[in-house]
Amino acid sequence: MARDFEAVLKGKYPAKAHARRVVEQIRKSKPGANGVIYLEARMTKMQEDNDSPEPFRQRRYFYYLTGCNLPDCCFAYDIRSARSTLFIPPIDPDEVVWSGLPLSVTEALKLYDVDEVKFTNEVNAALTHLAKEDANSTVFAIANQVSDNVTFLEFVHKDFETVKTAVEISRVVKDEFEVAMIQKANHIASHAHKAVIDRAKTAATEQELYATFLERCVSHSAPEMPYHPIVASGRAAATLHYVDNNASLNGKLNVLIDAGCEWNNYASDITRTFPLTGKFTKETRDIYDIVLRMQKECTGRIKGGVSWDELHLHAHKIAIEGLVALGVLKGDAQEILDARTSAAFFPHGLGHHLGMDTHDTGGNPNPNDPDKLFRYLRLRGTVPTGSVVTVEPGVYFCDFIIKPYLEDPAHSKYINSKVLDKYWDVGGIRIEDNIHVTKDGFENLTTAIKEVAEVEAAAARN
Repeated sequence: MARDFEAVLKGKYPAKAHARRVVEQIRKSKPGANGVIYLEARMTKMQEDNDSPEPFRQRRYFYYLTGCNLPDCCFAYDIRSARSTLFIPPIDPDEVVWSGLPLSVTEALKLYDVDEVKFTNEVNAALTHLAKEDANSTVFAIANQVSDNVTFLEFVHKDFETVKTAVEISRVVKDEFEVAMIQKANHIASHAHKAVIDRAKTAATEQELYATFLERCVSHSAPEMPYHPIVASGRAAATLHYVDNNASLNGKLNVLIDAGCEWNNYASDITRTFPLTGKFTKETRDIYDIVLRMQKECTGRIKGGVSWDELHLHAHKIAIEGLVALGVLKGDAQEILDARTSAAFFPHGLGHHLGMDTHDTGGNPNPNDPDKLFRYLRLRGTVPTGSVVTVEPGVYFCDFIIKPYLEDPAHSKYINSKVLDKYWDVGGIRIEDNIHVTKDGFENLTTAIKEVAEVEAAAARN
């Protein structure tokens, strides 16, 4: 049964439950730990040589324990009493002239899942009081995220490492509210992807498609992007993190758009590829079918405890099988896999954790892995029940990446360069969904269309 994410989101962000989870993690490394968790929001910072503030992005550690998306706030959690206090800025009459009245204590208590709300000019007095209640008190904070005016002098112990790690571990498994937030972000971004396909029928440049995606998200109250959207036409789609988004669409076969939005700091991360003419060419359809099979089969194998390394390997096996059938690759499939020749066409990882960050915490990547097939995997090991991951296989025809393979006899013997030449204009195909991992399976949070018939029908021109 599908989740009614809108109904779930009518409640409060579960900050207290998150605090309890973080304390459990702290006590795994510090048995019996008590004291105070102290975190700060991102403070307002002015732009260099300018009287305007820098764009605000809330600290994810602070948000996880508060659900508060305001700058210049602080938070204290007394572990012994399990009591949380949010500190908000007091009224500044001069600032009210320009920005209006800030959030009041009463309003903050209604909005946020905390026990008490005070003003930030009361932080030091409150911390001193909490420290004196425990003769062996510890304050858990994050290094370089404590304002100079805040003092921990009354605390016997000061720990600037443990809570950061504890929050990162806690964030991996999402509760129902967090999944609903990611689903809401997917719902909005999926509509925006459809709008981009519609706009492509008349657009002249990638910029117009980029603007269309932003407009749809902003119109649906999701103005923040979790990462710079990728709108790559033609051969530019072979550049994994293409950022220009300004080329002409004239004469291009396809557009690859990798774009998501944030809903209250929780991200969606969706990739789709569609034909600019309304119908895939034979070569594009060849590759699209391979990638769609990679995406569906790998998603279908997901459940709590699955090995992500094995899923990634399975995606490569499908890619090799498909490229051999087309004649782009030649020879024994197992030999091609063992040689790692498929990395020329699928150089990145299958996916990553998703949450408040696009590449969310807990992935345990190993960028120094000597095996090039796993070096760029942002998620390694087993996938826990309750996490949210992306599944984003792709096949690309990037001259810069493939050329060294063509010049290396260990790889060139597996590549048919004459057949390969037919596929350069395809650029790259990637399909990406956001998947909630359950005990016995998965829930796909992404609704953007991806079946060939649906994509071609949506892209068809009158």
